[in-house]
Amino acid sequence: MAIEQIAESASVSPSAANHQAEATRTPLYGERAIADAQLICFDNPRPGRAYEVSIELPEFTCLCPFSGYPDFAVLRLLYQPGPRVLELKAIKLYVNSYRNRAISHEEVANRILDDLVAAANPQWIELVADFSRRGNVHTVVRVSQGTRLPC
Repeated sequence: MAIEQIAESASVSPSAANHQAEATRTPLYGERAIADAQLICFDNPRPGRAYEVSIELPEFTCLCPFSGYPDFAVLRLLYQPGPRVLELKAIKLYVNSYRNRAISHEEVANRILDDLVAAANPQWIELVADFSRRGNVHTVVRVSQGTRLPC
């Protein structure tokens, strides 16, 4: 459909219709955001204080490298920031980038932890990947790095 037809049918200006057509083109804007995902951090506002940040990502998915079936998990991240703090939207987009990757439970937990450590250099970090039961098997992978300080 031409931009002019979109504008007429929606009663909007041609420039607004062009923007609307651009925003919904394939790949969709969400797919583009996920494909461009990068872990972003900001300076720790309290670098001299030990504190913990807890993040839960309840809709994690990846693909089984053997069957191709989807694997679902709840990711629970607990960390003590070092010089940088992880930005939440960036984590969401980064984690969503695993949606179509064929990767084992063990490798995905370790790779995510490695990437978070490389981005933020936390004092201490733990990632628990709690995978949904499939075929009567429930898997939980726990990985950590650094030294946890008392808060």
